Amino acid sequence: MKQFGFYFDQEKCKGCYACVLSCRLKNHLEPDIYWRRIIWVEEDAAKDLYSFISLSCLHCANPPCVKACQVGAIVKREEDGIVLVDKEKCLGKAECTRCLKACPYSIPQFGSSNNAKMEKCDFCIDMLNKGKKPDCVIHCPHSALDAGPIEELKAKYGAIYEVRGFKYSKSAKPSVIFRPKKVSS
Repeated sequence: MKQFGFYFDQEKCKGCYACVLSCRLKNHLEPDIYWRRIIWVEEDAAKDLYSFISLSCLHCANPPCVKACQVGAIVKREEDGIVLVDKEKCLGKAECTRCLKACPYSIPQFGSSNNAKMEKCDFCIDMLNKGKKPDCVIHCPHSALDAGPIEELKAKYGAIYEVRGFKYSKSAKPSVIFRPKKVSS
């Protein structure tokens, strides 16, 4: 089975939020929902130095959200390992938030309505089916993001699984690799 995932270059990311905005616009997300977000990582507060991590669902090789969902609303596709949500099956936040509690990265999102259904990055499955990269990758002006089969990404960029501000879960096995920012001395 092929496993798709993301590559993130922390050295190139400027924290511009273009990836976040492109995702929000493409997916017509509610104001309080972010399928991709930017995390600020303090490098040196005295020098006002920060790095960033652009994070979305990591389409884990062993996704704990799939196991936690008692109604089978979350599935992992066999052909590419992408984790998808069937909102029709989801019980919603009023009855269940097991997927959110199971995710080591707090990725599942629920809107503000009383029984909002879980939602998250779907790897722009519509674009992937047309042979295109996810919208966040296409619209990153600094080329800090890439996506595709994780083995191809590793061959191209290396196999670094952690950066400052992100801890790799050995049990979930998130499908992401990184290029860490060089720490200023």
